This record gives sequence, C-alpha cells and structure tokens, in this order.
Amino acid sequence: MKALVLAGGTGTRLRPLTYTIAKQLVPVANKPVLYYVMQHLKDAGVKQVGVIISPETGSQIREALLANSWGFEFTFLVQDKPAGLAHAVVTARDFLREEPFVMYLGDNLVGQGIREFVRLFDQSRADAVVLLKEVPNPRLFGVAQIDSAGRILKLIEKPKNPPSNLALVGVYVFSPKIHDAIKKIRPSHRGELEITDAIQQLLESGGSVHGLVLQSWWLDCGKKDDLLEANRVVLDELSLGNIKGQVDEISRVSGRVSVGQNSCVRGSTIRGPAVVGEGSIIEESFIGPYTSIGSQCKIKQSEIEHAVVFDGAKIMGVSRLEDSVVGRNSIVEKQTAGHSALRLLIGDDAQVFL
Repeated sequence: MKALVLAGGTGTRLRPLTYTIAKQLVPVANKPVLYYVMQHLKDAGVKQVGVIISPETGSQIREALLANSWGFEFTFLVQDKPAGLAHAVVTARDFLREEPFVMYLGDNLVGQGIREFVRLFDQSRADAVVLLKEVPNPRLFGVAQIDSAGRILKLIEKPKNPPSNLALVGVYVFSPKIHDAIKKIRPSHRGELEITDAIQQLLESGGSVHGLVLQSWWLDCGKKDDLLEANRVVLDELSLGNIKGQVDEISRVSGRVSVGQNSCVRGSTIRGPAVVGEGSIIEESFIGPYTSIGSQCKIKQSEIEHAVVFDGAKIMGVSRLEDSVVGRNSIVEKQTAGHSALRLLIGDDAQVFL
C-alpha cells in the first residue's frame, strides 16, 4: 500500500510563523508535525510515500525529509495551487496508479496511529475507509452519517444542519475506485475539488465506505491555540525524562523532562512535562509544564509555562511568559520593571522589548 501525504498550502492561520516555515514543519514537542505523520505511516507498513508540496514551501519539505529515518521511497509532487484534497489525488495519479493508498493530511496529529485503520480497510474489503472523530462543533468540518455497522451513509462538507457530530479527521484509505469518482465531481462553491464530494460520489455509485471512530485525540495544528494544545497533549504522553545535557547542582528538574545534548541548565527549575532541545542555555529561570524549548535557545531570568519556543530564540528577563508561541531567532527581552503575564504569537526574527 502506498501513501499520499498532503504537505502543501500556505498556513495562513498560523501567520506570521508560516511566512518563513511550512505549517507541516511547525514543531510539537520539538519535532515537526510532519514527522509524526511519517512515523504513523511506517508503523502501518507503508513503503512508498508521495508528498504533495507547493511551489512556496516545497523546498523546505524536501529538505526536512532528506534524512529519511523511516526508510521510505519518496516521490515529491508539486500542486500548483490549493485546489482541494481531491485535486491532490489527481495530481498524484501517475504515482498512485491502480493501488490502494492512505491519504494523510500533513498538519494533523492523531493520537493512536493508523495501524488499526489500515487493518480495517484490508479486512472490510471496502472501497474506502475514513477516520472519524466526535467533535462539539461539526458545522466546521466534513461530517459523516453512519449506520450501526460503521458503514458511511452520507457525507456533507460543513453542513448547516449536521446529521451527526462525527467529523472527518483528515486520514483516509482509498481503493483505485476513488479516481473514477473524482472524475465525476465538479468544483465546489470554494472552487475546489472536495474529497467529501468524491466519497459521496463513490457511495452513490454503489461503493462501500466504512468509518472508524477515533477513540484517542485528534488535533489540527493550524492555529496558535491548536498548536499549544497539541504540544500539551504530546508532552503529556512522555513516558520518561531524558537528561543528556548538563544540569548544575543547584538546579531542580522534576517530572518528565528531556534536555538535549550540549544544553546547560544553571540555577534553574524545570518542571515537566517539558523538553529542551540541543545546545540551549537555561539560566536562573523557571520552565513550567507543557513547555517546549527548541535548540540553540537562551532563556535567562525568565518564567515560561505552556509555551512553544522555536530554535534560536532568546527570552531574557521576562517575569512571566505563558500561552505563547515564539518563532525562530526571535528575541523577547524585558527592559523595564514591573510584573505582567505576556501572551504572544510572534514570527521569526522578531524582537519584543517591554
């Protein structure tokens, strides 16, 4: 079975961060979201992966996947414009050929992996299987109506009156029949070829489509608050800490904390779950739970909690930084007295002096 990973798009909801980094490469617990996707595919036994990239960020995606610790045979496919998920399948037609494939949105995080999902496709002999999740706001998603056996009866994209609260997660397995279904649909009011329309066409043509309801978490890392929540959830699942850097005698590290190689913790407290990347300096500071500090960062005389700090950032003399995302090589430095809690979303190379 092949896989098609969608790693295009412009990430407008995460700007200014995504002016200089592809949204699929935004780090969660110091690892790009896209790497979690690749690990899930490896665990499911996939060997060949087609990656949909955009002209704007395609070079970043290629470079990020060069190490290829998963052992995949990669094929990179350029989608000139974001014309819909079904259009991505059209773009990848020559790569996919007449084989079944997993389609996985590259900016989604799924808690339990996809092995059971792929197994259901093999066992059910369905023409498609879609991953579903109960959500409190189904009007914002593609929504499925299923019967007691888990068969999909109907799919609707962002309905005004949802038939259920089961949203399409962004992970699918398709048989080659999906290609004929896509040929029969037309662009939606958004001007895109919707994968929900293609699956509905598959149903109307007599195809069999099953749904699997996800029992663990699902997170779309498309906005600041979603990114922070994804970071919190992934850190919460850390089983053990891993201290590879140096921690001096007066520092206190408690809970599940990872400190990367060549990092130094001096006169500081780190309370997990938290991660610190390689080559970072934490000095006279408090790093609270659910915080990810990237590599080559410098944190001095500051308190940080529930935050994502990208590589190369410097945070100096900040009495309280929380619920924040700090971009690469940014500087947050407090230059005046007084105590206040900061809430920030700042882009790469920005400087904030307070």
